[in-house]
Amino acid sequence: MKLGVSSIKLLALGLVVGLVLGFVIGWYVRPMPSPTVTQVKFTLDWAYQGPQAPFLVALYKGFFADEGLSVTIDRGYGSAKVISDVAAGLFDIGFGDINSLIEFKSRYPDAKVKLVAVIHVRSPLSIVTLAGRGIEGPKDLEGKKLGAPAGDAARRIFPAYAAAVGVDVNKVTWVTMDVPLREPMLVRGDVDAVSGFYYTVIINLLNLNVSEKDIKVFKYSDYLPLVGNGIVVNEDFMRKNPDAVKKFLRAVIRGIKYSIRNVDEAIDILLQRDPTLNKDVEKRRLLMALEIINVEGITDKYGIGYVDPSVLEKNIDLIVKYFGLERRPSLSDIADFSYLPPLGYRLP
Repeated sequence: MKLGVSSIKLLALGLVVGLVLGFVIGWYVRPMPSPTVTQVKFTLDWAYQGPQAPFLVALYKGFFADEGLSVTIDRGYGSAKVISDVAAGLFDIGFGDINSLIEFKSRYPDAKVKLVAVIHVRSPLSIVTLAGRGIEGPKDLEGKKLGAPAGDAARRIFPAYAAAVGVDVNKVTWVTMDVPLREPMLVRGDVDAVSGFYYTVIINLLNLNVSEKDIKVFKYSDYLPLVGNGIVVNEDFMRKNPDAVKKFLRAVIRGIKYSIRNVDEAIDILLQRDPTLNKDVEKRRLLMALEIINVEGITDKYGIGYVDPSVLEKNIDLIVKYFGLERRPSLSDIADFSYLPPLGYRLP
């Protein structure tokens, strides 16, 4: 069969259109390359409890995933241990004690760990006593027995607190006990007061059926420029993954802000990680932790994750002096806040 000129032209046009459509459809349905996902190993400071809930909120609500991060969260075994673990590269990022970081960097100036955000903008370190112990104010601690585990941060920095409130440290007797015995010994009267994170001590006393009205707390941060825990990063990881550090902080701050507004849901998420926890106890613990995270006059001015550098400078001076450190690390040795998101994002 012979084709006319017009038929040949139509056939040629059809072939061209078919080829073009085939190319376009093939390009359109071709799998697009997956966005790069960065793996992050993160350690908490302690067990899964109320204060740790905001980090789990960031995980379970998908805030890390939204930033292109695949984050594994491990429980911690002390906020001081976090510092050495992150420095050693066992974890990429951790939630650790800033005062322990200052000490660590003083002793090991080349340690590859740095603070990138202050979460506890006021320190939870405190002295806690009970009604009937003859302690109405800090000065009344003289002549009393104070209890704490060996190496307890609040015990170690007590001389600075004593100097600030006018207490003669030579008139205070310290009794050492294991962590689980601290509150029971206070209740029994073996000691007159104890040191520690105030929200931990209070919750433990309430669990021992102590009335809340009988608990008295003397917070170090009322007298001293001390902050608490923050986000620390392994510096090798930070150098290789600067954007991941920024994204991690965005997700964590988002988790904190969400927890402030949705406390009950935050605790429900916490219970997904550990269903054996008491919801009411952990809610109370989270609320007390948020008191030192979202602080009027600080967080509403600087946003979550940041404090005035002059506060950290004074904090460094205190730790160096009262821990008896030979070397004073500089602020740049300790912290780098350039990874934080803009102020508008950080405001609670």
